[in-house]
Amino acid sequence: MAELTYDTLMTDSSHYASERAKLENRVILDELERKKKARSMAVPTDDNRVKARLREIGEPITLFGERAADRRDRLIYVLSQINAARGDEAMHVDEESSSEGDEEEEEFYSPGSLELLEARRRIAEYSLPRAQKRVAQQRLDSRMALGRIVDIRKRVFNEVKKFVNLGSQIGDERPISQVRFAPNNEILATGSWSGTVKLWNVPACTPIRTLRGHEDRVGGVAWHPQATLTQEKGLVNLASGAGEGNVNLWSLESESPISVMKGHQDRVCRVAFHPSGNYVASASFDTTWRLWDVNTSQELLLQEGHSKEVYCVDFQIDGALAASGGLDAIGRVWDLRTGRTAMVLDGHVQSIFSIGFSPNGFG
Repeated sequence: MAELTYDTLMTDSSHYASERAKLENRVILDELERKKKARSMAVPTDDNRVKARLREIGEPITLFGERAADRRDRLIYVLSQINAARGDEAMHVDEESSSEGDEEEEEFYSPGSLELLEARRRIAEYSLPRAQKRVAQQRLDSRMALGRIVDIRKRVFNEVKKFVNLGSQIGDERPISQVRFAPNNEILATGSWSGTVKLWNVPACTPIRTLRGHEDRVGGVAWHPQATLTQEKGLVNLASGAGEGNVNLWSLESESPISVMKGHQDRVCRVAFHPSGNYVASASFDTTWRLWDVNTSQELLLQEGHSKEVYCVDFQIDGALAASGGLDAIGRVWDLRTGRTAMVLDGHVQSIFSIGFSPNGFG
């Protein structure tokens, strides 16, 4: 075997392969950096102003099939390319000059209802004690000996290795969009493109009931936190969202929905129950996610913040935070007690299709 020197390393084909990988990684990182800088640019949200700006820089004011959100994204992309060609300094100057003129116009506040104010207060009262208990438990866990932690992990991994396929079942004539286990792990709910939600026995995989109430394909299914445990069967146990834009609430005793909550202007992709069970969140292609009161079936909050369709939404275990992800490649963490954005997750290059918090309370 030839001696490995710098010269032989330079002629080694594996070296060139690694160089290609580095180059590809560099391209990806540069694109991420460009998108990050582009998102910080002050660009008008009014469609007429977006068209006027595109005309100024010599770009077509519209493309075939292009929507207002896509047009604004195209303007951001073109401006970021122009600024990148000029250099970083030009980009910073443009950001500062444009932000001075547009900052006042872009910032706005939406009035909230008294019901939303009361909901925020109840969420704060619910979440603060749970957060206190969780943090106290984490402090105790942090003192656990390393050897015991390793033993616990080994036991968990050994159980995971024993997992086997207990059964398989054809769930519907059309594709299954989402499946969710009930809190007691004895029932499985499936949502399909046929517009139905089906309940199945576990592990027998035999059908229990078919829930009919949607007019289009079902996108999201979620169980009430106490469903099949302490929640009565005749009360709300399940929520679903579908392509017609409705969010349906279901009991375990009827094939028809208890309530149909309307408000979204486009398909609903995902739904999630708040840990308290009193609220439901829905993510939609109308670029918003909304918060609903389960008891009154009233829309409490219409939350904007994404430039494209919102695909997923989830609640943190304490109930204080919500997270949303969209086709704009942006994830946002929201403080439900104040309504403010707690964090912006901007590390993705392409659309976000799933988002969730860790059981320990962190993202």
